[in-house]
Amino acid sequence: MSEDQEAQEDELLALASIYDEEEFRRAECAQGGEIQICLELPQDFKIYVKGDKQSEYSVSFLPPLVLNFELPPDYPSTSPPSYTLSSKWLSRAQLTAVCRRLDELWQENQGCVVLFSWIQFLKEDLLGFLGIQSPLEIVSERKRTEVGAKTAAGGSVPAEKARKKPPDLRAVVEMDPRTDILPQLLDFDEAQQQRVFDSKVFCCGICFSEKLGSSCMCFKECKHVYCKACLSEYFQIQIRDGNVQCLNCPEPKCPSVATPSQVKLLVDEELFARYDRLLLQSTLDLMADVVYCPRKMCQTAVMVEPDTTMGICPSCQYAFCTLCKRGYHGLSHCRATADELRSLRDEYVSATDEAKKFLEQRYGKRVIQKAVEESFSRDWLDQNCKGCPRCGTNIQKVDGCNKMTCTSCKQYFCWLCLSLLTRVNPYSHFNNSSSPCYNQLFQGVDIDEDEDAFWSDEDEE
Repeated sequence: MSEDQEAQEDELLALASIYDEEEFRRAECAQGGEIQICLELPQDFKIYVKGDKQSEYSVSFLPPLVLNFELPPDYPSTSPPSYTLSSKWLSRAQLTAVCRRLDELWQENQGCVVLFSWIQFLKEDLLGFLGIQSPLEIVSERKRTEVGAKTAAGGSVPAEKARKKPPDLRAVVEMDPRTDILPQLLDFDEAQQQRVFDSKVFCCGICFSEKLGSSCMCFKECKHVYCKACLSEYFQIQIRDGNVQCLNCPEPKCPSVATPSQVKLLVDEELFARYDRLLLQSTLDLMADVVYCPRKMCQTAVMVEPDTTMGICPSCQYAFCTLCKRGYHGLSHCRATADELRSLRDEYVSATDEAKKFLEQRYGKRVIQKAVEESFSRDWLDQNCKGCPRCGTNIQKVDGCNKMTCTSCKQYFCWLCLSLLTRVNPYSHFNNSSSPCYNQLFQGVDIDEDEDAFWSDEDEE
């Protein structure tokens, strides 16, 4: 084995021992391989896409640079490695500048192995070399192509001069110009952060057990961590109780809410289907232009046009009034049921002027007036009368003892306990020591001491 071959073998073995299989893969049929270099980004590093309302996104990882190389037989004594450098987020011009810098590093170390020096430069010094700072503007390859075409056609750089500097063929932009680059960058960052999270150890805030991140879940907003076993039980209880809006972080007063994707990981398919259905329903309930078909067998969500009270179910074609949920009645007022009339007075009296106008338009002023009058009458009857225990007629006690006679059915009864009294001896109820109204015939009655006689049975009402 020659010295070059021995140096190549030693270098490849050293790379294999330093980097794992995802970072370095040796070629099977040649002296070469592929190295994926993840850059070390500073804290609070942000990216943005021009024209995207200048929204900035914090990232901790960007897709790696990929260095594919092949070692010629006379490397490292004479020839440098053949290579290509590719990236999803660097421009072709930036990659070309980096390739030139790698060539300079080879020239400075000619005769020595150089792959490790290249990797260290790409990992640690690339951002400074290219002058990349936060926030980093991400430009799609399509926009770069359009800008380049405009510049060559009529921009500040003449077309002839632009053609004299062809792009370096070793600089490869991996991004498809037809795709949106931002979601791919954010998805990669999220996946890498999850990998880092899975490898760490956390203390569950519920059971206080220490577990690997792969057995835990982190709420994205507050970053509180709990083990999946505890959260799974917590989510199951909430979903079964219908509290799909309450899958909050268990930390007291923490407003963070679990995402649907997190819920799906921790509950079975049946519970997640219930969660998804109830979440959709609760969301629709908050929408002013959505009502539900009143038919119990249907209950389909119905979109309502503005300034109209008619809804037509897209499922069963039932036309209904969106106010009273009965069959559509055109311009006629809604018909109030007996139960609705009872509560209508209180709702109308306590309502704002705008709400009162709405109720009058819905039921009509006459119905509102009738409901208010009947309600006041009912309140007076409840406060001043009692119902006959036999026929239910309202009886008002103006004066006299507590033996009453119904004006409708002529039944004797006790005003205090509403017990039916016998016609033969109605006063026995007040004279019997075992009766709850014993000696209470005149209970609550002001008696004039100057009167020598009481009313007879025929005079009492």
